[in-house]
Amino acid sequence: MSEQGCDRPVERGRNAEGARDDDGHARDIEHAWAAVVATARRTAAEGLVVGTSGNVSARVGRTVLVTPSGVPYDRLRPEDAVGVDLAGDQVLGELAPTSELPLHLAVYRHTGAAAVVHTHAVHATAVSTLVREVPPIHYAAALLGGPVRVAAYARYGTEELAENMLAALRDRTGCLLGNHGTVTYGATLDEAYDRTAQLEWLCRLWLTASSLPGRSPALLTEDQLSDVQEALKGYGQPDRALPGRAAGTGRPPSTGQAPKCPGD
Repeated sequence: MSEQGCDRPVERGRNAEGARDDDGHARDIEHAWAAVVATARRTAAEGLVVGTSGNVSARVGRTVLVTPSGVPYDRLRPEDAVGVDLAGDQVLGELAPTSELPLHLAVYRHTGAAAVVHTHAVHATAVSTLVREVPPIHYAAALLGGPVRVAAYARYGTEELAENMLAALRDRTGCLLGNHGTVTYGATLDEAYDRTAQLEWLCRLWLTASSLPGRSPALLTEDQLSDVQEALKGYGQPDRALPGRAAGTGRPPSTGQAPKCPGD
């Protein structure tokens, strides 16, 4: 048999060493940017941000695609893609990246995240002014790793805010930023967004239950939340089995879908 005949087939978009070739990487960037824009638009459509507040990012290899600063999401085009490396140096696009870039990069440097969503969701931001940890009023807290902490306030766009956020994210996949908003991350944009939606709902639930004078809502115990976390290990469908979604794409479902919570 010839030497060429012994070579293994080369997957489209990869070279003989298994690394993504330039065309394959470009396609990954194109698809990821489309998902970033779709997710950013979804945060606006579903009331989690107002105007150009909030920001979304996704990691593709060594490149972090992130929404640009001060540009309405409905005006973003495929050619507006903005990318930086993990050191924060811009490697793609001409628009300036979000002012919250330190926050996004801190998550990628310290976790295995592939996507980050930051919003100014109303109920979550309100709760961030009242408590240092979101009371465990519902087992949805387990989706975020346990009771959600509130990071100490620091001005937006600063390394201090990023450091405060990392402390609040310890063993968690989401947190509140004091007097500011929410941060969640995940293995896909779908997952990061759904965690944001669950966190906002959790905060809204606690505010509603706490509003009745003279009554305090019952809270779950640490053991009860641990029991839910164990049950979550077998929850849901394999990604490839989800209707209408290509495995691993991280493409958001249509605007208006409610986030799934165990028990659904």
